[in-house]
Amino acid sequence: MVISPGSRSAALTLAFVRHGGFKIQVVMDERAAAFIALGIAQQTQTTVVLICTSGSAAYNYAPAIAEAFFQQIPLLIFTADRPKEWIHQYDGQTIYQADIYGKHVRKFFEIPSDYDHKDSLWSINRSVNEAILVSTGVPFGPVHVNVPIREPFYPVSGEDLIPSANVRIINKVKTTATLSTEVWHALLDEFEDASKILIVGAQYKNSTTLNTALKQISEQLDIPVVGDAISNQRGCKNFISYQDLFLPVVNTNELRPDLLITYGLSLISKELKQFLRSNPAVQHWHIGEDPHLADSYQSLTRKIEVGPEYFFENLFEKIDYQNFVQNSDPETDSLFLAEWVRINNLAYQLSERYLENLPVLNDLTVVKMFVLYLTGQIRLHISNSMPIRYINILGNRIGESIVLSNRGTSGIDGCLSTAIGSALADASPVFLLTGDVAFLYDRNGLLINPLPSNLKILVVNNAGGNIFRMIEGPSKLPELETFFETRHHFTAERTAADSGITYFCALETESFEKQLQLFADCENTALLEVFTDPAENSRVWKGLKQYVRENW
Repeated sequence: MVISPGSRSAALTLAFVRHGGFKIQVVMDERAAAFIALGIAQQTQTTVVLICTSGSAAYNYAPAIAEAFFQQIPLLIFTADRPKEWIHQYDGQTIYQADIYGKHVRKFFEIPSDYDHKDSLWSINRSVNEAILVSTGVPFGPVHVNVPIREPFYPVSGEDLIPSANVRIINKVKTTATLSTEVWHALLDEFEDASKILIVGAQYKNSTTLNTALKQISEQLDIPVVGDAISNQRGCKNFISYQDLFLPVVNTNELRPDLLITYGLSLISKELKQFLRSNPAVQHWHIGEDPHLADSYQSLTRKIEVGPEYFFENLFEKIDYQNFVQNSDPETDSLFLAEWVRINNLAYQLSERYLENLPVLNDLTVVKMFVLYLTGQIRLHISNSMPIRYINILGNRIGESIVLSNRGTSGIDGCLSTAIGSALADASPVFLLTGDVAFLYDRNGLLINPLPSNLKILVVNNAGGNIFRMIEGPSKLPELETFFETRHHFTAERTAADSGITYFCALETESFEKQLQLFADCENTALLEVFTDPAENSRVWKGLKQYVRENW
């Protein structure tokens, strides 16, 4: 759990602290605290408790709560409050806290401010039980419990805080969503009628079970599998990952599927989204247990509410068994897979040729060298704006790294704090790749003691919001530097010193290679800051896409 100090929340804080059964992290800044909690819950997949005092403190949780809602991460938020009769009575730290997070929580509860009647105690017990169960229901998400508290806030001398003997824990029996034989027959009939089948994975956790099933489907049933970096698709040479480079230059009509099968949350790739919308499949199935109907590609025909692991494992087994019994080969178009693989490989080769011939250190080559240096299943957190786009365009070069990014709302706030929470969750290596603006924006996440020693932070400092040079609209405006990029001269060096973080920096390729090794081998929390030129970054980014287009 994560607590931010406050007075009105003292009773909540003391109840959890004196219980003795919780691992507690204190974070003074509520915005950072909520993202740190999100990072912990993202890794543990268990509900993480947040506690804050009344007033604007509660509002500061809002960005992380919205991110947790859309990324389906379980949080349980306790906000201390004034009793209702004191709201809007010109008293301190008092705002309207009921339903403060609106639709961005799975459910809102407010417990009674007076506990004299036995029904009040029963209501509190029931409400908190339900809040916990809702946070880890399908889909996971944040739940808000508002707690009006009267004075006195602190126990007097000699007064003990004793857990109530009447606390009941309500356990929910977990079930697994499956499909009936009749539904499978209907799906298999539709599957067999399609010769060109495409599987697209959006943001999803790292899953060996899922990747194994997708590998079997791709290799043995001749079906292309496409995914962003945040889909964490790994382990198959047929997996498609360079769509950002080849979709703008190929005849996409030849890649149009008859049947599209999707899973996961949001896509990074604008090119892939536009392709799927401009070339709608005849049939489109979306796989996922979330009951919310999302039709991002404007072609949905079936919503199949089961887990992707269950679905793709069973799909392969049933098709494979059917082919065995009938002594037949897959009826899917093998040329369709071959074409996807061919153009994916060509995009990789062209990008490799282009990136190998860049003499000056720039954002894209920094990111490439960084990900190639990493080995094993390290957790690689990526901040939003350009860093996540760099990672996505580098395709399968990221190797076995587990890619995590706050793509629920895609904001730059909280990227650093989320990585800190992830590193606090367990001792395995955590690396954060972030831009300078996202880093500076979230420095308060470093105001904890001690910082996790397994956290390594790479800051690519191009002195502003470099993405605005990449976008055609603002890149040509005279107001670019002042009102869009917001040029600055700040570095991470003093922040690192204030936080006791070992600091490294690099200005050119040779020093970066040397500092990268020292940085990665450091036994303490470490930060490597690389300085690049925004104009050069823009030239390289646009030049890559132009090079692919001209040499296709």
